[in-house]
Amino acid sequence: MVRLSGSGASNRRNGVKPILRLTALEVAGPHSLRVSFNHGVTKQVNLRPLLWGSMFEPLLDPTAFARVRLDPSFGVPSWPNGADLAPEALLALPDERGDAA
Repeated sequence: MVRLSGSGASNRRNGVKPILRLTALEVAGPHSLRVSFNHGVTKQVNLRPLLWGSMFEPLLDPTAFARVRLDPSFGVPSWPNGADLAPEALLALPDERGDAA
């Protein structure tokens, strides 16, 4: 699992709502990721419904999908072809495990 430091806890203590970011991710299936957010939620999501259009269709290939990395600057999943997804899009997907941890 790839992790980022700096979860934004100090901002929460100061009353500032942090920007939603991923703090960790790992490939959990052909089109699934296990992701952790800076507000404490961890879930496993199937991205298949989001993989359409010229930027995302190449990620239908599980080998290409597995090349995902956590962008340390923005806290988003990104792929070598330039595709990335907002954390909000991942948070909106249902947890494949049935509940968010």
